[in-house]
Amino acid sequence: QVQLVESGGGLVQAGGSLRLSCAASGRTLSSYAMGWFRQAPGKEREFVAAITRGGGSKTYADSLKARFTISRDNVKNTLYLQMSSLKPEDTAVYYCAASNRLGYSRRLYEYDYWGQGTQVTVSS
Repeated sequence: QVQLVESGGGLVQAGGSLRLSCAASGRTLSSYAMGWFRQAPGKEREFVAAITRGGGSKTYADSLKARFTISRDNVKNTLYLQMSSLKPEDTAVYYCAASNRLGYSRRLYEYDYWGQGTQVTVSS
């Protein structure tokens, strides 16, 4: 099975940018469709973005697609999330997840492996 470790979170001012990374080990990243999710305090975990195994297709939460970009480097075994024009409401723990499905998914329960999360805090 694959192990996932997120990094790149931190404190940023509103309007700033961050790039999150998710490093995979144990199995090659290309074996999985991948996704990013986030969970704010007191809220349910929600879908952010997903990408197919080869990176040819992507999907985003409607409210985020103008500001967030998901990408992957299967040679480096790493998934990325570029976030720009950040807002205080983007504050959350961000998780990457791997799915054995052939295509991407927006559904939490269709992901088989999860990282531990990285905190993103956006100050106003």
